[in-house]
Amino acid sequence: MVFGVARAFSDDIAIDLGTANTLVYVAGRGVILNEPSVVAIKTRNGTREVLAVGQKAKMMLGRTPESIETIRPMRDGVIADFIATEEMLRQFIKRAKTMFGFRRPRILVCVPAGATPVERRAVYETALSAGARKVYLLEEPVAAALGADLPIDEPTGSMVVDIGGGTTDIAVLSLGGVVQARSLRVAGNAMDEAIIRHVRRKHQLLIGESNAERIKIEAGTAMLEPDGRTSEIHIRGRDLRQGRPKSAILGPHDIADALTQPIDELSEFIQRALEELPPEVSTDICERGICLTGGGALLDRLDQELSRRIGVQFVVPQNPMHCVIEGTRKVLDQFAQREHLLIKP
Repeated sequence: MVFGVARAFSDDIAIDLGTANTLVYVAGRGVILNEPSVVAIKTRNGTREVLAVGQKAKMMLGRTPESIETIRPMRDGVIADFIATEEMLRQFIKRAKTMFGFRRPRILVCVPAGATPVERRAVYETALSAGARKVYLLEEPVAAALGADLPIDEPTGSMVVDIGGGTTDIAVLSLGGVVQARSLRVAGNAMDEAIIRHVRRKHQLLIGESNAERIKIEAGTAMLEPDGRTSEIHIRGRDLRQGRPKSAILGPHDIADALTQPIDELSEFIQRALEELPPEVSTDICERGICLTGGGALLDRLDQELSRRIGVQFVVPQNPMHCVIEGTRKVLDQFAQREHLLIKP
């Protein structure tokens, strides 16, 4: 009864604090917030003032006057701007709290598997400063494995590759514990940058991050071989030679060519992880396949391209973008059984 009363006056909150997007889950209410990790800041007389966070701030990207700066406070999955991240978290937590939330919430935050102790501590301290009563940390790929319903409690190896905005994380789990966890700082943002470089080199056209992300989503594909797709995308940018607006047309082959380098790095990273596993665990994974989660898993034919390169089947769950936040929900709901998966700040 006491536990029930406590829950009525306090929300347990899980946060997938990503480089590109932040998702917030509130116990008993589900995922109530999915916003871009962007903050708009106005500098006035040497003082920084937060104007907007999330979707409102993202709409300002590339369109602000000199006095207003739009920044992504998370870089490569870790905090790059402490003040902006704290304010962003504070506003997201404020939105998440119920009208009965008199007490400060307990918060579970996900961090990349390769985050250093200093980076973990920064996330911990920032969440505390943003209004948490207590903060717990969980590695993102571990949460993704739980959210993808992998049989992590069985005596067999399960592997997940979570491709976010700033990092690609790998976790191998067996018997309810973590066998291996690691990070590569090449993911969705690196793909956007590769598209920007390709368009600049091939078309002498300068485009922004938002435009590159749109190109990746609408016409992106991981395989150079044609598959019958005829989708083309019209882009506009600034001609680097003449300085005037210019249009160009990109096809699937153009994007596949642009994404070759980041996909090379991804496949090499996964191959190394497999090679360093115990033979029994590696055999299990080769038989069962590898689960691909995160926003990067939505790239057309990425699972097929990685399967071709590595020789292991890749499987994409129904909602790969929500696997991490779904895994944190399970940890909150089964806290006593899953507490050993938490990591120290």
